[in-house]
Amino acid sequence: MNSKSPTDPAPAEPDPESSVFETEHLDNWPFKGTSLAVLGHPVKHSISPPMHNAALKRMAETDPAFADWRYFKFHVPPGRLPETLSLLHAKRFRGVNLTLPHKTDALPLLTRIDPVAERMGAVNTLVWTADGYEGFNSDGYGLSTAVEEQLGAGLSSQPVILLGAGGAARAAAVQCILDMCPELWLGNRNQDRLKALYRDLLSIRKESSTRLEAFDLSAPPDNLPAPALIINATSAGLAPDSPSPLDLSALKGAFSVYEMIYNPPETALMKEARLRGMRAANGLSMLVHQGVRSLEIWSGAAVPVDAMRTAAENALAT
Repeated sequence: MNSKSPTDPAPAEPDPESSVFETEHLDNWPFKGTSLAVLGHPVKHSISPPMHNAALKRMAETDPAFADWRYFKFHVPPGRLPETLSLLHAKRFRGVNLTLPHKTDALPLLTRIDPVAERMGAVNTLVWTADGYEGFNSDGYGLSTAVEEQLGAGLSSQPVILLGAGGAARAAAVQCILDMCPELWLGNRNQDRLKALYRDLLSIRKESSTRLEAFDLSAPPDNLPAPALIINATSAGLAPDSPSPLDLSALKGAFSVYEMIYNPPETALMKEARLRGMRAANGLSMLVHQGVRSLEIWSGAAVPVDAMRTAAENALAT
């Protein structure tokens, strides 16, 4: 017999900071407040819950409406995404963040996709509506804001040399075009993927003055623009012993480097850049600002950037 007796204890309120939840937990979701979540595979490493919950705690100090908002993380294998989104919608999760590998898989499951997210070909921020979830992408905003904050010049004010041709690179490239950077140079080793991205970007670039070029990352051309911003959107650097995706010694001129990876905090590319006197920053600022933008979309309120940044730094330090 599965029915509970009146004396059975009520389900404990889930811990948003230390717990990783599964789809099955949604059947009897015990949290009664406003729920937010990040879905990923894997997701255990995500520092989004402490970031968002720190911001929500600060926001609740001036607006009690946010006192019962909490952000959780769910481990969701790719095949379970449709089922999980359906359950999250039924449980009225107000907002959902998506990380790998769900940013593209979610597209056909949404009732509406924001035009910018559609151009990027991926969503990372979902908003509850009565008919289903609407999809947005805050990664481009996070990158654009972080580059200006950390390196002192925005995407619109300098040529960009973008390394990679995957999903992260596509979002970065679209943001560069939307911000009308003067030149965008795409470098990748897999030429088929590079050509596919280049073709897609040509159609997006129609309303922009951005000059678009592509090159083989294993043999960079001599005419790369300088000064310029180098953005690494490849996975090179995730492992502590990963080599740099680009030999900076072969480049002539002044460059700054934005590394989209934030853990480890200094990659081989960043180390080489700093040894050569170049400014360099890692992707933690991008993570913070895309999180800020997501929470702004869900809440319609101002979000404290400093609270998110401090929580992210503390989470990485532990």
